[in-house]
Amino acid sequence: MTSKNQLGKLGEDLACRYLVDKGFKILERNFRKPWGELDIIAKSPDKTLVFVEVKTMRQFGNDKLPDYDGITSEMQMTGAKIKKTKRAASLYAGNYPEFVDDKKGWRIDLLALTVNGENYVIKHYENI
Repeated sequence: MTSKNQLGKLGEDLACRYLVDKGFKILERNFRKPWGELDIIAKSPDKTLVFVEVKTMRQFGNDKLPDYDGITSEMQMTGAKIKKTKRAASLYAGNYPEFVDDKKGWRIDLLALTVNGENYVIKHYENI
């Protein structure tokens, strides 16, 4: 496993722990199909189906969290990535309608993580 893959797995593990602590139920992780991939699929406490994109970056040194040289985890969520995620989420929701509450529907959230040693910061953006 590469260092980038290890960082991504760490970020997703921390993201899942964060979501469970907030009352979410994790349905799937690393869902991959030819038409797209989704990091985390969860049900929010209000029963909304939530597709969670996780972006993680490592910060080295003793700099203060959450920014490092002006680059943030959120910057990794480009317009192209949002478009791909929306497409994958829409296809998932269409293929698995049993997970979609008719009144709540579904949404896409971003969890942006910055990791520095044992410390980390999570920023949660709902309905991007």
